[in-house]
Amino acid sequence: MAKPLVPDDLWAAIAPLLPPAKPRPKGGRPPVPDRAALTGIIFVLKTGIQWEDLPAEMGCGSGMTCWRRLRDWQAAGVWARLHRLLLERLHGADRLDWSRASLDSASVPAKRGGAATGPNPTDRGKAGTKRHVVVDGHGTPLGLTLSPANRHDSKMLAATLDAIPPVRRRRRPGGRPRRRPDKLHADKSYDHRFCRAECRSRGIIPRIARRGIEDSRRLGRHRWKVERTLAWMARFRRLTIRYERREDIHLAFTTLAAALICMRQIRRLC
Repeated sequence: MAKPLVPDDLWAAIAPLLPPAKPRPKGGRPPVPDRAALTGIIFVLKTGIQWEDLPAEMGCGSGMTCWRRLRDWQAAGVWARLHRLLLERLHGADRLDWSRASLDSASVPAKRGGAATGPNPTDRGKAGTKRHVVVDGHGTPLGLTLSPANRHDSKMLAATLDAIPPVRRRRRPGGRPRRRPDKLHADKSYDHRFCRAECRSRGIIPRIARRGIEDSRRLGRHRWKVERTLAWMARFRRLTIRYERREDIHLAFTTLAAALICMRQIRRLC
């Protein structure tokens, strides 16, 4: 029997974050349950099928219904809050390794264009989107951003670091939240003076490979973890190619994928 797409632990985490259903004073057809809609959203994320091909026998409603929930929950900040909540669980269990973070990016084709897309210099100038991810020492995604594929990685270092949410320890509700790693490992594309300055201004020690001086393999023993996390994200087939013209929809899928990876880390590490 196949595993449920929305197991009980995931639903227990996300259910309190969902906005209440809108009142229907004139009655009408009852709305699709939120858990069923979430099942359809995750099914599309994992398989990469088009919304209109969502199987009716799954009981998730139509593809358009699931798309609307994805859009509305993104506007309500549900996916970002879910990601932060799961990071807090890991932090409370001392399973976030803040001592060494790693930063990298990956480009994907954007078939329909849209915001945060641009000519990909590694794909013959075709439209593409680049996702930037910073992970902790275990490979758990801490923050992510999107940019056009033609934007240099170094230009997104500060924005990606600032995308890390403030993570509190649930065992110490009055404690100060943490959102900065001690060190940041990155490859030679970030070998710029302003990148190191941006790290130091945030209290982060930069460990960036120097072009023509250091061998990239020296830092690879730590930086491979972010490459593995990018590979984990690529397993969500909806993220291998960007089909959405709207940036918020693609960001919603990407943030949900990061949250699902965090849930997997909780099951593995906690």
